[in-house]
Amino acid sequence: MMQKTLLAALTAAAFAVPAHARPPAAGAANEAATARHYAALVAGTPKTAELTLFFSQMPKGGDLHHHYSGAVYAETYVDFLEKRGFCVDKRSYTIVTDKAAIDADRAKPAAARNCLTTAEVYADDHTYRELLQRWSSKDFHNHGADQPPPDRQFFSTFGYFGPVADSGNFHDGLLELKERAVRENVAYIETMYKLAPFVANADFDAKAWQNAENDAALDAQLRSWMTALDQDAKFTANLADFVAAIDKEAAGIDDERFTMRYQLYVLRLLNPSQVFSSMVSAFKAAHRGGKIVGVNIVGQESRMVPMRDYTLHMKMFRFLKKVYPDVKVAMHAGELALGDVRPEDLQYHIDQALNIAGANRIGHGIDLAHETNAPALMKAMRAKDIPVEINLTSNAFISGIEGENHPVTLYRKYGVPYVISTDDAGVTRHTLSNEYVLFASRYKPSYAEIKKTAYDSIRYSFLDKDGKARLVRQLDARFAKFEADMAALERSSAKR
Repeated sequence: MMQKTLLAALTAAAFAVPAHARPPAAGAANEAATARHYAALVAGTPKTAELTLFFSQMPKGGDLHHHYSGAVYAETYVDFLEKRGFCVDKRSYTIVTDKAAIDADRAKPAAARNCLTTAEVYADDHTYRELLQRWSSKDFHNHGADQPPPDRQFFSTFGYFGPVADSGNFHDGLLELKERAVRENVAYIETMYKLAPFVANADFDAKAWQNAENDAALDAQLRSWMTALDQDAKFTANLADFVAAIDKEAAGIDDERFTMRYQLYVLRLLNPSQVFSSMVSAFKAAHRGGKIVGVNIVGQESRMVPMRDYTLHMKMFRFLKKVYPDVKVAMHAGELALGDVRPEDLQYHIDQALNIAGANRIGHGIDLAHETNAPALMKAMRAKDIPVEINLTSNAFISGIEGENHPVTLYRKYGVPYVISTDDAGVTRHTLSNEYVLFASRYKPSYAEIKKTAYDSIRYSFLDKDGKARLVRQLDARFAKFEADMAALERSSAKR
């Protein structure tokens, strides 16, 4: 009984609205009216259409687990074809970038041509619909044809639109993401933007695999090559050009309504030399400050190379966190479900991300219940104030983890901080508002918890202190207006 009482007290404390978010006396009635309205929407069978309206209007703070390339919709990537002078092969739905091949195809009679421009894709309804089903998850659940497994379908989309996602369209893509965020009352995005530059070194690879279980030898190897990279003029120049390009692409995105910051990422599918040199680039860039605020690691976690090298990657992060202790790290960890890998391989990924790599935030964390040390992990995350980034649509589509099977139930029960985010909203075709609808309709949190979640998306961002304070003040004003509107709606309904 005492344990239940203590747990209830801890949970209540975790979900308490922060003092800065509490309205003055004049606004308390509006907040109460909003809470009553929201409670009616989730009581019994959730009223999802009304919840969609509610959350589309509600200020949501920020989106902290967000991939730039996966957030842009496929339709926009089709538009980018024309800007780049590329075309799409209507037989394979892949982008053709070779100018000679494009010119040769365009020289053919119209009936014999296979490579379509933006306008031609839109004019060919069959090709357009088939393209959307390959470049995103559109129609996946009601599509009658044979389909690949959801995880394969999801990760394969990046190979289709990659040539226009990773070319000269970054600023236009950022503008689209900003405009969409502003329309749905999202004030901040912290996007995983670009793969940090890397170099390959076969000798390093062989030694890294050899030293993977010998921490002293591995640290000496990492230190030696980092020193060499520091002294490599070409590596330094490439990194400087890379950062300058991001600054140029990001120019004009921030304004009084919206702020965007950038994480660099490393790709866990590569060999150790490429992963480590990419980490060095990312940590150096983030250490400089400015708009690059953190480092992440991406790539399907269940594939052979990430599983083989997982602990090695965590040790690389540990090494660089000691060199650059000020650099923030968000870590894709535990994005695994039963059956993806052997049972014993579900037992340590979140643990190592926290206790070896020193992650400041955990992305996904859906294998939590299988982790050997799960209760202690949740206790540590609560004590150290390390949040988990919850991605409900993504977890359901890719891994089949949803409803009561989703560990958000555990994270909430044990008072682990969390934020609600989108992951790859362009691929899975949703919005942050919809993630809140799913969260509210499935788990029926109180309005106080919902409101705290919005504020936590700013609190746990990698913004500096002043940046967080500015966005919190902005969120205070937005919630005051939103709650006043909800109170007016309640008064209007009462008169009918």
